[in-house]
Amino acid sequence: MKTLPVGVLKAQFSEVLEKVKQGEKFGIVYGRKKKPIAMLVPFHDTEKKKERKLGILDGKCTIHFADDFKMTEEELLGLQ
Repeated sequence: MKTLPVGVLKAQFSEVLEKVKQGEKFGIVYGRKKKPIAMLVPFHDTEKKKERKLGILDGKCTIHFADDFKMTEEELLGLQ
């Protein structure tokens, strides 16, 4: 990740946006101490995310409750 002072970002905004579109990330720094204040990262459309596959661990793990466990399964699942 590259860092840019605010003045450089203002002067080269279009070029920086083109690089962000290509996947680069930029940190924005401000003031004499170059304190990080923001990041420019590529936007990823959340609509295109793959649906999560349910039951991926089916048969690969088991859940056991200890004998002294005081919560019922319904309470754990929020059904009561």
